[in-house]
Amino acid sequence: MVAEAEDDKAAFKHGDGMVAEFGQDGVEAGEEPVPQGNVNVDFVILPEGYGQSKELDIGFTIGRIRQDLETELSVPANSLFLMNMSGAVEHRDVLPDGQTLCSLGLKGGERIGVELRINYYQEQAPEEYVMPDVLEFRIKGSQKDKVISVHVQRPVIEKPYMGGYRHKENGSTFHHAVTQTAPVQKMEVHPIRFHREVQSYEHRTRSTQCKRENGTQMAKAGLHIDTTSDILLSPETPYFSSADKAALLLEKCIIVQCHARGMFARRRSQQLRRNKYACAEFDRKEDERHQLEADLRHKREVERRIHPRTLEDFNVLHTELEAWRLNEAKRIQSCSFDEATKRAAQRELLQKETKLLQTIDKLKIQASGQNRDAKIQKNLESMSKPKVWAQNDGETTTVHTPFTTRAKELMDLYSGLRLPLLTVDERLDVLLHVKWTVKEFECNLTRDIVDLIDREADMLNRGRPEKSFANLRQRVANLFLQFIETPEFNPEALRFQKVARQLFDQSGTHPLSTAPIKSLGR
Repeated sequence: MVAEAEDDKAAFKHGDGMVAEFGQDGVEAGEEPVPQGNVNVDFVILPEGYGQSKELDIGFTIGRIRQDLETELSVPANSLFLMNMSGAVEHRDVLPDGQTLCSLGLKGGERIGVELRINYYQEQAPEEYVMPDVLEFRIKGSQKDKVISVHVQRPVIEKPYMGGYRHKENGSTFHHAVTQTAPVQKMEVHPIRFHREVQSYEHRTRSTQCKRENGTQMAKAGLHIDTTSDILLSPETPYFSSADKAALLLEKCIIVQCHARGMFARRRSQQLRRNKYACAEFDRKEDERHQLEADLRHKREVERRIHPRTLEDFNVLHTELEAWRLNEAKRIQSCSFDEATKRAAQRELLQKETKLLQTIDKLKIQASGQNRDAKIQKNLESMSKPKVWAQNDGETTTVHTPFTTRAKELMDLYSGLRLPLLTVDERLDVLLHVKWTVKEFECNLTRDIVDLIDREADMLNRGRPEKSFANLRQRVANLFLQFIETPEFNPEALRFQKVARQLFDQSGTHPLSTAPIKSLGR
């Protein structure tokens, strides 16, 4: 009743469907002002340990909070207990339903912790009767009673039902029981087999009585035994006792052990020998590899000084030349020559250095031409390579497109133009194929190529020497290379353009912009 009165009072103060009369400053007439504010409450459900935080008004009663929690947790009514409040104000007992959070000493903005105990989930109390470990039965006798103690063995599994009967008068039910004697567990003892100790184990022999009885009959007075069919046997070998047999077995076992251990030793020695040979062979191959790498490195160093190709090779030559010049100059200065002799030696050193620098410059020009030819050949091969497409099964498909086929034909013609030592007929055949190829297009570049080809054909027909064709053939090859690198003539060259095509096609920068381009058939 007190809790219900407090709940009604709190509901009336909060305006739950009713109107209250208030005086000055919003306080009900005749009542003390109600504190305002919220507190943060951390609920912990024990023994599960689950937690939940809520923000509650300090005017809420413990009963209202408990009812809200029971509704939220879906537990039966009056099965939830709030206890052991900790925080700003501690309360080590079950919180009464009639008190509010404010009456417990809490203020707005504080944080407390409350334990929740759910009686609905607690385990049921055990049964009152528990069978003891030892049962005592009294048996009535004629003279005195006898007490028998029976030890009870707890069942591991559920006892099977084997039937029973019911008493007609009192209705008691009796079940048939089974013996509680535990079965004897057989201990499985496995003897140790295949052990080394059995080879030298000391055995004992014991005599037993045979199942079959036998015996011999001797002649005596009144008994005649016929011996006409008897055969007298005598052992050929001396008697072999059990001790001799044991000694022989021991000797043979030792022989077997010797042979077995010798076999193991031979196997181990062979394995060690193979490992030794393998290590020696590995070391020999490593030495040969190191020696080969050193020889190749030395050969590469010599080659890069005789035939330099890259910028690093020429830097090495300049560095070594400078080191040689400094050593020679130091040697000349250290010699005890007169001034005129030193001047002459310095002039000779300067002439040698100048000659070496000229040689290096010639090698630079030669390497530049070789590198240019290699780069051109690499680009042409990249243009003429077929397309490679990957399939879902991991295989690849190689496809020749019309553009790659066109690039392959132009590369073959360019290689034919650069071939040396051709006969007149072979050279004329190559020039004729190049002329037919470029005459498909009409522009200044193709006209220049056709004019140069006609000029070389006329000079070949006149029988001019080979030296007079060097510059002319170089011009034809360069113009045809420019023809190959133009995307209008070779569409595959568009992928190798380093300058944007829009900028290249601007007026005044296109080499073919001075004349219109038309496609002509052969």
